[in-house]
Amino acid sequence: MSTLSATSLWRDRQFRTFWSAQTVSEFGDRITELALPLMAVTMLSASPSQIGFLTAAVWLPSLASLFIGSWVDQRRDKKPLMIGADLARTILLLTLPVAYWFDLLTLSQLYVIAILAGTAGVVFGTAYASFFVRLVGRDQFLEANSKLSATRSISFMGGPAVGGVLVQWLTAPVAIVVDALSFVFSAIRISRLDVPPGEADETPEPLLTRARSGMRYLLRHPYLRRSLGCATTVNFFNLIGMALLVLFASRDLGLSAGTIGLAFGIGSSGGLLGAVSAAPLSRIFGAGRVIAAGTVIFPGAMAFVLLAQGPTFVRAAALSAGMFVATFAVMCFDVPLNSLQAAVTHDHMRSRVAGAFSSINYGIRPLGAVVGGFLGTWIGVRETLLVSAAGGLLAVLWLVGSPIIRTRELTGLEPPDL
Repeated sequence: MSTLSATSLWRDRQFRTFWSAQTVSEFGDRITELALPLMAVTMLSASPSQIGFLTAAVWLPSLASLFIGSWVDQRRDKKPLMIGADLARTILLLTLPVAYWFDLLTLSQLYVIAILAGTAGVVFGTAYASFFVRLVGRDQFLEANSKLSATRSISFMGGPAVGGVLVQWLTAPVAIVVDALSFVFSAIRISRLDVPPGEADETPEPLLTRARSGMRYLLRHPYLRRSLGCATTVNFFNLIGMALLVLFASRDLGLSAGTIGLAFGIGSSGGLLGAVSAAPLSRIFGAGRVIAAGTVIFPGAMAFVLLAQGPTFVRAAALSAGMFVATFAVMCFDVPLNSLQAAVTHDHMRSRVAGAFSSINYGIRPLGAVVGGFLGTWIGVRETLLVSAAGGLLAVLWLVGSPIIRTRELTGLEPPDL
């Protein structure tokens, strides 16, 4: 584990290596997040419900996160799992442009690849939960999450713009090749890290028993239980709208792929501002209050998108404004909440808890995407976005009376005994 002080992460070669891997991979992800639905819409004439199913397929593997995380917890060295997950996603994504070039691309293939690549992503994410606390010190959690979130936000700025240009000039399959190569870069960089493996939880329990203990720990934990309810509510209603946002921008607002990517990129600059502001705002107002504010502002930002009308530049500007406010707020929600969760989770439970958390928090996303697809067909895309915005505001109710909203600093927090 790094022993440098929290102010010296810039000089920590280990962290910088991991940071570069995540940055490039995040950029690739942003390109595919735009290219995949555009491939379905423009090349396969997908309907709103089919787009909803495609988005659901991306998040469907999260339902298995609890069991995957329980299996990962038994592995002492998490690095090989992360490298393998990156390489698996590379191979899977490359099958899409190959199928396109041989005129074999179908919606069914998009669904299958989305599910398999999502499964590899779950393996990476549950392994990362344990790997992260070996990479940086406890007093570095907030700063490290802030830096990683900042570059993730930059990827939201540049990734969609680059993706939009690639899709418009070179087609969506070529754009997906870029994402596949980004995973190769990530695998190479992670392989160069010299992070000592942690202790594996070697209790002789069957997988199902381990999974149950992880879920029980999560649901009984005073901090994790409330954060789970809050994040799950946000994710459900957010996916109702996000499943149709590219479709809305393309068909209802009449924006081109390049304009959509540019609008998303400009709007996502709010995420960068939020990522670098989350830590100082948490120190000034308290981590809990910043989390609560982000919970309210994030879903409410959809109102800007719904007001989009008039000339093309006005419609694009409204889309950017909504993205700016939403991404700023979600960073103020994510950075302190992720750091708080890392501080209050026992070492032997990290991957299991990450898996259990993702099973519910991310597992609700396929349902939200499917509901969004059906609502878009039934009541209209614009009306569905309004449901998404209004429903997301309910998430803050989970924080009322919780220890989270009363938390000011993370340094005094300790995980409960097993």
